[in-house]
Amino acid sequence: MANEVVAVELEGGRRIMVEAMTRGDEKVAFSMPKFSGFAEAVTDISRAVMAAIDAVKPDSAEVEFGIDASIESGELTALLVKGTGTANLKITLSWKADRP
Repeated sequence: MANEVVAVELEGGRRIMVEAMTRGDEKVAFSMPKFSGFAEAVTDISRAVMAAIDAVKPDSAEVEFGIDASIESGELTALLVKGTGTANLKITLSWKADRP
């Protein structure tokens, strides 16, 4: 797998440059992948994490996750990637000691 900087089209037609991994012999320069599927993956991951946080109701929460972009079959794909340590998500929750 190699990394390439590719132009990606956002919903409103704006183009941005994204560093993406290519898998196999993908020829990314001949087509412009859409960002919508990538954005939906980030939204879905965020909603799932938020639902879990809402269930435990901390006073504060901090979430960190890494996502790589990959070109697969001409589509931009989101890959949840390992950061430092062995977890894909780093979540910090805290509660005040004087909670009723």
